Amino acid sequence: MIATSIATGPHKRNRLSRLPVVHQLRQSVGLQRGMLVVGLVISGIFILTAILAPLIAPFGYSQLRDANGAFGAQNPPGGSHLLGTTVGGYDVLSRVIWGAQTALIVIVIAVILSIFAGVMLGLVSGYFGGWLDRVFVVVFDAVYAFPSLLLAIVMSIVISGGRSNLIGGVLAAAISITTVFIPQYFRVIRAETVRIKAEAYVESARVLGASNARIMFRHVLRNATRTLPLIFTLNASEAILTLAGLGFLGFGIEPSAAAEWGYDLNKAVSDVSSGIWWTALFPGLAIVLAVLGMTLVGESLNDLADPRLRGRRSVAKSSGLVAETSVVPGGTVKDEFEVPQ
Repeated sequence: MIATSIATGPHKRNRLSRLPVVHQLRQSVGLQRGMLVVGLVISGIFILTAILAPLIAPFGYSQLRDANGAFGAQNPPGGSHLLGTTVGGYDVLSRVIWGAQTALIVIVIAVILSIFAGVMLGLVSGYFGGWLDRVFVVVFDAVYAFPSLLLAIVMSIVISGGRSNLIGGVLAAAISITTVFIPQYFRVIRAETVRIKAEAYVESARVLGASNARIMFRHVLRNATRTLPLIFTLNASEAILTLAGLGFLGFGIEPSAAAEWGYDLNKAVSDVSSGIWWTALFPGLAIVLAVLGMTLVGESLNDLADPRLRGRRSVAKSSGLVAETSVVPGGTVKDEFEVPQ
């Protein structure tokens, strides 16, 4: 029993250390670790706020009155309204908290749909090639050439059909953002598939009689999706900005259907010139912090994934490697060697 527990203990720790975020956190040092930790903390607060919105929001996102009567419009921060009220008479703090939930729902739906569609189409296109590959490349290059916000606006108009309820508005925003993201995943997965299908182990599987479906999903897909966590974090921040842009331009979700930061900013533009700062400050600050958290995580993962952008000596030592590089006129250059465990 003791031997078994001793054997399984390090094995469990080794498996935990190989988890995507845990591995990068252990590998990072210095400024990179600080950026990653700050990004994870901000992103964690954003996610927890979105999940716990019904519990921590003092009022509903469309609530205009309580037992004491109507809230009133443009009331300054204080009393029962810690961040004041908007021009429409909504509680600013409640709208900010509920807006986090709307943003998270849109991000999850948009990224999941775009990953599924982009990965599948990129896998099929890169593996089989031929005329199908050429058609997909031309179509998605044309979509990718459009400005992302303009494409999202067009798709929102086509999809929403004038509906402003929660399901219709959220789905319209999510599918609009999905259309923008699909070409990105397609291009990345297709390029990786074209490279991986020429590897020796893929050729060996084909010689042994493995079907195309088995090779695609068992061998190619597993190795082609290693960069998806990085793209996911960067696209999540872009999704928040696209959703806020749609709301600010009037193509978002109505306040009676859900809280949305971009819409609140749109309604607060006229307040700024009148000295009413709280209706625009807090929704804008929520957008900045949410995007900052996702961006810090994404940029940190990008630095750690690229050996040219990370401190080779510090990172190598922290991960069990000895990296010594000496560049001396007339001397030699020592590469990295792995220390036997």
